[in-house]
Amino acid sequence: MGRGGLRLTRLLHMVGNAHIDPVWLWQWPEGYAEVRATFRSALERMDEYPDFVFTSDSVVFFAWVEETDPELFARIRERVAEGRWQVIGGWWVEPDCNIPAGESYVRQALYGQRWLRDRFGVVATTGANIDSFGHNATIPQLLRGSGMDSYVFLRPGPQERELESPVFRWESPDGSRVLAYRIPHEYCAPRDDLGEHLEQALAQLPEEHDELMVFYGVGNHGGGPTRANLDSIARLSEARELPRLELSSARRFFDSVGENGELPVLAGELQHHAAGCYTSHSGIKRWNRRAENLLQRAEKWCVVADVLGAQRYPLEQLTEAWQLLLFNQFHDTLAGTSIGPAYEDARDQLGHASSLAALAFNRAVQSISRQVDVPHEDEMVPVVVFNPHPWRLRTDVELDFNAMKEDGLRLVDDVGAPVPVQPIRPLTAMSGARGRVVFPADLPPLGYRTYRLYRGAADAPAAVTALATSLENEHVLLELDPRTGRLARLVHKATGADLAAPGPHAVVVDDVSDTWGHAVRAYDRPIGEFECTSVRLLENGPVRAVLRVDSRYGSSSLREDYSLSADARHVDVLVSLDWHERLQLLKLRWPTSVETDEATFEIPYGHLVRPAGGDEEPGQAWVDVSGEGAGLAVLNDAKYGYDVRGGDIGVSAVRSPVWAWHDPRELEPDGDFEYMDQGRQQFRVRLVPHAGDWRAAGVVRLAIELNQPAYALLEAGHSGPLPQRASFANDGGGDVVLTVVKGAEDADGSLVVRAYESAGRPARASLALPLLDRTIEADFGPHEIKTFRVPRDPAAPVAETNLLEW
Repeated sequence: MGRGGLRLTRLLHMVGNAHIDPVWLWQWPEGYAEVRATFRSALERMDEYPDFVFTSDSVVFFAWVEETDPELFARIRERVAEGRWQVIGGWWVEPDCNIPAGESYVRQALYGQRWLRDRFGVVATTGANIDSFGHNATIPQLLRGSGMDSYVFLRPGPQERELESPVFRWESPDGSRVLAYRIPHEYCAPRDDLGEHLEQALAQLPEEHDELMVFYGVGNHGGGPTRANLDSIARLSEARELPRLELSSARRFFDSVGENGELPVLAGELQHHAAGCYTSHSGIKRWNRRAENLLQRAEKWCVVADVLGAQRYPLEQLTEAWQLLLFNQFHDTLAGTSIGPAYEDARDQLGHASSLAALAFNRAVQSISRQVDVPHEDEMVPVVVFNPHPWRLRTDVELDFNAMKEDGLRLVDDVGAPVPVQPIRPLTAMSGARGRVVFPADLPPLGYRTYRLYRGAADAPAAVTALATSLENEHVLLELDPRTGRLARLVHKATGADLAAPGPHAVVVDDVSDTWGHAVRAYDRPIGEFECTSVRLLENGPVRAVLRVDSRYGSSSLREDYSLSADARHVDVLVSLDWHERLQLLKLRWPTSVETDEATFEIPYGHLVRPAGGDEEPGQAWVDVSGEGAGLAVLNDAKYGYDVRGGDIGVSAVRSPVWAWHDPRELEPDGDFEYMDQGRQQFRVRLVPHAGDWRAAGVVRLAIELNQPAYALLEAGHSGPLPQRASFANDGGGDVVLTVVKGAEDADGSLVVRAYESAGRPARASLALPLLDRTIEADFGPHEIKTFRVPRDPAAPVAETNLLEW
């Protein structure tokens, strides 16, 4: 075996590991048990082979062992202390590295690294996502900000992404760099002789490097290095045609090669591996997005309630919720590639995380609203509306309440000024039991405002010009084709630009790829389109107007409610889908008149410009195309797969492969298979026509607002120490977006705030915290994330920290 040139590589670092998928083709209790078995096996190999070093990641695995097998955990601690058990990764699990929000990656490190320090007295210095299906461009900054200087990965492989060198310096958009290494061949190996494994690994490695690294050990369902593995390494190390083989670790490797100043630099993302994973299993994607936003909302208002003395900050409860969320961001879970029963577990766990967040939020806002001074009036219902964002929010608010006996309602704000109110369809079919209205709210930054609802009709004419197929206000004109239901016109009135272009909308694509979507670069085989059955005006009042489009395809139905509010500069679309197709994918397309060869996608804590060539791409909550003077952004609250073809934006709404089906297995024509994503789902899309580019339109904040809406709470009249309107934090509404206000992990009463530069240009930020009567002045580089610890003592200085709050 081997190649003569390999003698130029003098050393191969052999890294013994055991890749464990806690969930995949099995449910998490089985993974839980396998962790203990694998870790015990690793300790036995250490006893038998004095030079053997074991490497592992995923901090949750150590937490599992600690809570069920204290003796085993004590032995692991001893081996970590002596350096023979190397901890890499530093994150709670190996998550999907495209789908979670930026803050979720911060929390992967925050809870992972702090746990390691508290239990082992160490932190990981090498990041590791061995099996994740692509890696977003922000990761180097996230690693650097959490104590890590290097990174190990496997995918995309050589056939998917050619690299100048397997070891390189990886650079994120802000300029942060880490040493990175792509593992050759595989992260796991057979149980017996490693000769073939090593030969396949060497075939993927260049010949000119002095030192390279190969991972070995039985994996996926755990296992780790076997006696046969270690014996074969000893035998193969004597082969003259091979480099020297050394039982080693990732840390040793990176320490050795890190001084090489000639390593190439790779800037940007590491893609692509499995494009179907951006869309597979709509439920897990929606549950994830919801839990992320509920937790961030809860933290902000729990901090406010704590500082106001209304409610103690629930650190333990929020930590539990975050860790449940982080566990279910594991790559085979969040990517949609596990077995069906695993998603029943994920639904329960993410539901529990969301419930914990909702409970904490409810306690916080109820403890605040009860202190708002709203004098009692007969036949009056106070409504306290909370804004979870540290910037001014103008939005429509829907409110449910016990129906009032007399016809007609009127609404006033905290100073008694009239506010338009529009009755809409109640959520109940019980006649007269409940009322439901929508009204426009103008809310202070991270604050609340009190409105008062009275009986009695208010004279308020329709504010949107609504016809059978069109909606128009001062800023936007939308027109639908009455025959096809497609967008016929979308006019940005300030520029006169009509952003709509002819083309199909609800496109069904042939998708015979496996659950991962292996080998798919574009979903470009359309086989049909939903056919419109009706377009009708659903609502028209003083607040908003709504057009409803109903369509059908095969056994599936699609309903889209296009909504335009009186002062809105965007159109919201409520999408209700009942999907029953198999081995097909639904693309919702918005063809535009924009002429461009590139598009901008939101990525975790940032954005990225990619070619608009039609490839399937991962994104967060928005994608934008901008041309000469105008553009269109498409935002959503539940989807992650996109393609852009010139000015034509596509959002992957649903795909229906067989559960946990991995090629090259072919499906038997008469096989009894279950198909994914059958049934009903609902999500929201926001269409933002704009002048200039997405920055001028405030797309970043509009997407956050869509995903974290305002919250209305019915109150009763009472006296209290708080005013009817208050604000507690304000980031100024510029390029620097304040995303996190939370209690410090050290539980010393300090606040932790996090912000990032969102536009890709230097910025000066003034982050006001009237809650503590303090202001943070800071300079941000392009794309930079900053974290600050803010003591409650006004004499104590504000301190910038890393992402771990150190």
